[in-house]
Amino acid sequence: MVERIEDLNLPNAVIARLIKEALPEGSNVSKEARAAIAKAASVFAIFITSSSTALAHKQNHRTITAKDILQTLNELDFESFVPSLTQDLEVYRKMVKDKKESKANNKKDVSAGDAAASSSSAAVAADNEDAT
Repeated sequence: MVERIEDLNLPNAVIARLIKEALPEGSNVSKEARAAIAKAASVFAIFITSSSTALAHKQNHRTITAKDILQTLNELDFESFVPSLTQDLEVYRKMVKDKKESKANNKKDVSAGDAAASSSSAAVAADNEDAT
């Protein structure tokens, strides 16, 4: 599964960015503190994943869903995270939906453009035949 325990850690660049966004301008965090935060975040993510897996397994599900994660957070007394996570999840789902719709509309526009190009090509061909 995992060769080294360090492979389970979250990427340092992501942790550094999150820390920077969370702190006021001009704040500094030592390298050791960033490493400790990264380790704690990784352990938390693994803990929530493991607990959510157990919950999904109890419900005879093979896939962990957002609902499982939110329910796990409530059961583990992290319910203060649920409202903001629910809001972020709704924003994410809307973004994915908008992206799909945009892609579908672009595909329709390309198809409509191809159809228009085909009909104009046919008209040009007809004009050429009339000219001969």
